Amino acid sequence: MRPKRVKFTGHVIRRMFERSIGQPDVLEVVSSGEMIAEYPDDTPYPSCLLLGFPHREALHVVVAFEEDSGTAHVITAYRPNPSLWSDDFRTRRSP
Repeated sequence: MRPKRVKFTGHVIRRMFERSIGQPDVLEVVSSGEMIAEYPDDTPYPSCLLLGFPHREALHVVVAFEEDSGTAHVITAYRPNPSLWSDDFRTRRSP
């Protein structure tokens, strides 16, 4: 995904701060991460879950993409819990 612009809400900035996730790491995942899930019915824009490895550490970023303006709206960012995700962090483990 190569958006023209990336927007961060106050909510996601607070969550990133709480989780010690830096904006450069999120931007790296948004620009070069792997899409591992799509949510085409999300509103107001379709969203997706991206996986990247800044600093060799898994990071999930959910973004909604506004196609008309080329803007990626960052919804959330978190480090996936290894007990909930497969070893490659691409699929959730079964309960």
